[in-house]
Amino acid sequence: MRENLTIIGREMAVFIFAALFLILMVAPIYIDVAWMNDALHETSLTETTQEALLAIVAVLFFAAAYQRPEQRGALTLIGGFYSCMLIRELDFLFDIIHHGSWVWFSLAVTAGCFAVAIRSPKRTLQGLANLLQNRSWPVMASGFLVVLVFSRLFGTHYLWEHMMMDGYNRVVKNMAEEGTELLGYSLCTLASVRYLWQTRPVTAAVSEPVLKPMASHRSKATPITSS
Repeated sequence: MRENLTIIGREMAVFIFAALFLILMVAPIYIDVAWMNDALHETSLTETTQEALLAIVAVLFFAAAYQRPEQRGALTLIGGFYSCMLIRELDFLFDIIHHGSWVWFSLAVTAGCFAVAIRSPKRTLQGLANLLQNRSWPVMASGFLVVLVFSRLFGTHYLWEHMMMDGYNRVVKNMAEEGTELLGYSLCTLASVRYLWQTRPVTAAVSEPVLKPMASHRSKATPITSS
């Protein structure tokens, strides 16, 4: 019974933390809309928060890959994937170099991560399989689907122009699309942090050496003969 209560209490704590985190993630949208006069653009607080979440998660996975040699390939690939998503979000910065140049930076990151992963293909595949079997994966996958699929379809011009007709307001469309993306990134962040925490290496306890009885040493000692 105590074990069941512990599980229930832990999961309730995780649920409450996730709820508070999502409440915090809504704050940038309120600030952009109410305080910054509908400033939902590429340098808005909402988009900056999205980029910050991606950067944090990517760094966490790369740091874990450095600390966990047995999981390095899989963790590097996951960190690389988040890094490519971050590069895509920062495309307006790479456009200063050349329009669409973010693709080349993304390919460079991908190549580097694959170079690390193929050094131990069996461990990499095992690490990816462990991720897919972990309880955090459905939440992480939901975040990916929200960002890569739902938000793209939900933010199409045709849908909002048809719904608002002559009163079409691009800011409303941007708020809905960027807010949905922020939700997806938030889910990915929560799932990634919990996965890395659950799979962290457990420090082995140092056991005290067991002293052998003095009698055993005496029995193995060579008898002393008198001359």
